[in-house]
Amino acid sequence: MSLVVLNESDDVAVATTAMPAGATVGVRGAGEVTLRGDLPAGHKVALRDLAAGALVRKYGQVIGRTLAEVRAGEHVHMHNLGMPEDAAARATQGAAGSTLLLPADLRRTFQGFRRPDGRVATRNYIGVLTTVNCSATVARKVARLTEDDAEGVEGVEGVDGVVALTHGTGCGMAAQGEGWDLLRRTLAGYARNPNIGGLVVIGLGCEVNTVTGLMADLGVAEHVPVSSYTIQELGGTSSAVQRGVELVRRMTSDLAGTVRTEVDVAELVLGLQCGGSDGWSGLTANPALGVASDLLVAAGATTVLGETPEVYGAEHLLAARATSPEVADALMARIRWWETYTQRQGTTLDANPSPGNKAGGITTILEKSLGAVAKAGHSPLAAVREYAEEIPRPGLVFMDTPGYDPVSVTGMVAGGANLICFTTGRGSVFGSRPVPTVKLATNADVAGRMAGDIDLDCSPVVEQGLPLEEMGRRVYDLLLDVASGRRSASEELGLGGEEIVPWQLGAVL
Repeated sequence: MSLVVLNESDDVAVATTAMPAGATVGVRGAGEVTLRGDLPAGHKVALRDLAAGALVRKYGQVIGRTLAEVRAGEHVHMHNLGMPEDAAARATQGAAGSTLLLPADLRRTFQGFRRPDGRVATRNYIGVLTTVNCSATVARKVARLTEDDAEGVEGVEGVDGVVALTHGTGCGMAAQGEGWDLLRRTLAGYARNPNIGGLVVIGLGCEVNTVTGLMADLGVAEHVPVSSYTIQELGGTSSAVQRGVELVRRMTSDLAGTVRTEVDVAELVLGLQCGGSDGWSGLTANPALGVASDLLVAAGATTVLGETPEVYGAEHLLAARATSPEVADALMARIRWWETYTQRQGTTLDANPSPGNKAGGITTILEKSLGAVAKAGHSPLAAVREYAEEIPRPGLVFMDTPGYDPVSVTGMVAGGANLICFTTGRGSVFGSRPVPTVKLATNADVAGRMAGDIDLDCSPVVEQGLPLEEMGRRVYDLLLDVASGRRSASEELGLGGEEIVPWQLGAVL
């Protein structure tokens, strides 16, 4: 049994395993402490006596304020730690971002699909895009029939599959304003994602988001075959499904034989995501992914951090790494938008940690955010983008997304991400077709219980003392393997067709 201290200024340590009351436990680099109560794995214990109202630090940063006097050895969690309004303002400033010197033996290429316009795909999918929820069932039927049918894409070399790009809106909304702009930008972004090799657009025929209007704004590259129709003009569901199947089969024939070639790692655009976080997330998988992110950025690639509610309280660390005052100001403007937005909805950003997060040892949004930003390593922050906007390259980019996993990743894919890496401590069954998702487990328990859903167990960082740099290299190599065609766990399970969830704002009319 042992406890881990993440920074010499911390007031708490984290349990590597469940520990009983009365145990005297060694604290790595800080002596020992006697537990005053049972301590679950991933949870925090006080290293010293803390007065009521005292600021509490973890990662060397403020994570909350004590709600009562806390004695050394006490479990620190929701019963005695709260979220003060001024905690984020009192947090210490971070150092400016830095760029790594790349190891000489680092892989610098992967096998990708080079598109005629110069962009690179990690997968080659045919997308069946809907204008409105009313055409979602037809799109899903087309995808199922063509993906599983011997006459469809099954076994066709160079084609990875068919994905129904559906959503829950497209009508009952104003044809202008923030909600409209978000939807159109997201749908157009999916259509333009380099992993889409062919596209069929299906509408109902009377929706606000018309087929003709959407087609005019898609901006798909000339080399991508695109067809569109409405269910009403074809006479109903059966005819519409039949038409979609015919179009997809034709596109499959055209795309058959598409080959991968060696391309520079700079062609990767990696979305950084976490979900079902726990007390281990900030110790293992997140900082290991941060190492991989830094290596990619140093090699000329692009990585994208999102989930604005889950950087709240740690935004000063990102702002301090901004490449210009304008980038820092853009980040802080999005933070202020979220403060206003949550207040208007009658809640606060501290409502973000889920019951699963709290069961895993995370108490406040400050603590969750400090662990979450570790996914972005230490690279300079090059740009800030709004939801589903095109991601600039290269460098570390922040995209304003909600913390809800499918909504967040949907924005990143729409922005042009061709690979997603997803860390989880409680367990996740997430996928993101047409873009592959690589899932990292923060602890050995979830890696074992959900082995079929996990691509890499990062727990050896704590359990075996494996250096973060070495685990980060493992993550980096795995990402390049998957980008080169190795199927991730979520792909093997056929996940990713139901997780397309555009951020919905504005009135439902």
